[in-house]
Amino acid sequence: MRRAIRIFSAILLAVVITVATAWATLALWYRLPAPEVVRYVAGGIFVLFGCSVIIALFGRLRFRALVVFITAFAMMLIWWSTIKPVEHADWARDVARQVTGKLDGETLTLTNVRDFEWRTDSDFTERWTTRAYDLTKLRSLDLFMSYWAGPEIAHVMMSFGFEDGTYLAWSVEVRRKKGGEFSPLADLFKSNPLVIIAADERDVVGVRSNIRGEDVQLYRLRAPPEEARPLLLEYVLDANALSTAPEFYNSIATNCTTTVVKMMRAVGDKVPFDWRLIVNGYLPEYAYDEGALDSRLPLADLKALAHIDKRAREAGLTSDYSRLIRVGVPSPRD
Repeated sequence: MRRAIRIFSAILLAVVITVATAWATLALWYRLPAPEVVRYVAGGIFVLFGCSVIIALFGRLRFRALVVFITAFAMMLIWWSTIKPVEHADWARDVARQVTGKLDGETLTLTNVRDFEWRTDSDFTERWTTRAYDLTKLRSLDLFMSYWAGPEIAHVMMSFGFEDGTYLAWSVEVRRKKGGEFSPLADLFKSNPLVIIAADERDVVGVRSNIRGEDVQLYRLRAPPEEARPLLLEYVLDANALSTAPEFYNSIATNCTTTVVKMMRAVGDKVPFDWRLIVNGYLPEYAYDEGALDSRLPLADLKALAHIDKRAREAGLTSDYSRLIRVGVPSPRD
């Protein structure tokens, strides 16, 4: 019995060490400040080290090997904790600026609201503006889902509507450098900071529907102004914080969905944990189950009406974009 327990314990420890070794190897590959060949060698050494420790678990040197591995891994974690996001870099132009805001009475003034005119994904007119919004005129909150990698994964954006028909969309994104690309694996390892973009819908939604050809869906939320307002101000609070204390984007823990969920919980909204908050392509199903969408229609019908691509292409990236993409999309507020 003791031998069986010892073998089972060794197997369990081997699994833990395998996972830890894989993480450490990728951390060294992505974040070690050294030439590529050095990163290859460092990662390879740690793999061999982890394998030797696993082998030792089944021999007489298991305790000594385990202590050595724990010490080495602790040193890795200490090094990892010293890696901080950079504040200044040659950022890609569409994420070059972090929006900030100031509330004066009922007037919210935002600086660096993005208002790009897109012709292609690389050809655009760059504009960053300062806008003022009267919060007494806030009327609605909508959810955009932009599917770029199949039905399981989408980019999530929230948009606040005002009485005069204007919309302010918010997008949590990777702040990549010029020439850089989004990599879900790399961004698990402190590769890029987080940036919060505030923009016109025809910019931040339109570039996805009309330029990149993503499957963009619009869901109108059951959120009265008194519930939408705290979330809008929480976006501003988080954006202001990022402008002075950058954070890393993380593909699992700190992304376009989890950041919004954190904001919603911060303002008192109940957002029960659900696997669909991780596999966020199924977020509309989650929102429907939680009563946030129009329940007068079956979810299948609601999803069929949510696709805006055809209307977006017909509307073009014009000043009437926001109104036209909402034609035929049911709202629980109506």
